[in-house]
Parts: sequence; C-alpha cells; structure tokens
Amino acid sequence: MRIKRNVAVAGAFTALAVGATTMLATTASAAPNVTPQSVCGSAYKTVNSAPISSLGTVYLTYNSSNGKNCVATIRTNPGKAKDMGTYVYVPDTDEWAGDSGRYTSYAGPGYVYGKGHCVSWGGNIDNVYVSVDNSNCASLKEHRVTEVR
Repeated sequence: MRIKRNVAVAGAFTALAVGATTMLATTASAAPNVTPQSVCGSAYKTVNSAPISSLGTVYLTYNSSNGKNCVATIRTNPGKAKDMGTYVYVPDTDEWAGDSGRYTSYAGPGYVYGKGHCVSWGGNIDNVYVSVDNSNCASLKEHRVTEVR
C-alpha cells in the first residue's frame, strides 16, 4: 500500500509540476489579503499548514459539515506570476485534487472527501516544493519534506 501511495503522490506532484491539473486555473488570481478561507470557503477551518521557504504557505483546511478537505498555496508577497501548485491526496480512497499554473497570489482550491482518513498534501512556489504525508490522523506520524528542484 505504501508503494501505491508513494507512486500516486509522486504522480500528483508530477502532474502539478507540468501543469496538467489546470482545470481550476481560472479560479486563482491576484487578491490582497488572501486567506485559506477566502480560497476554500468560509466553512473551511485551517487544520494544518506548511511553510514554503519564505515564499508562502500551503494550507490544509477541513469542513466538518461536509467532510471535505481543501488545500491552497498562498504567497507571502503577491506580485509577478510564478509557477505555483497545490494538491491533496487520500490514500485510503485513492482520491486526489490539485491545481497548478502561473499565479500572482495563490493556487487552489483543491477539494477531496477526507472524513476519517489520513491525507497527504503539499504545494510549491517556483522551485520550492513541500509535501506532507500521513497528516491529520491519529494512527500515523506525519512526515514533512521540503525540497528545491
């Protein structure tokens, strides 16, 4: 199962890196004071986050009324468009969602049903990538990786 998850997460990151998941690209645009809730929706509460160097932060949010997780990667200093991406993956259900492209302030949202499941998620700004595996579940220890490609 771990190999399947690693392959799926690697595939998700690869798809994001080449811009294959641009179906939500039109939703991401420049906006001052962007928050995870302004990207995902007001019912989504931030449950985890990971810095992407000093460039920004990727946020994992959760809506308890519908059981969905949402991810958004938000830049610290919006400006000239940069390569950005975000993804969320539920290994138990093999469901994932993401967004990537050249954005001025944020990438996302990406939604998956995650109630009662561990999730893996991450994002990138320019060539700095962050991934978090086994997140937000009691049974496994979370594993974070930041890499520059």
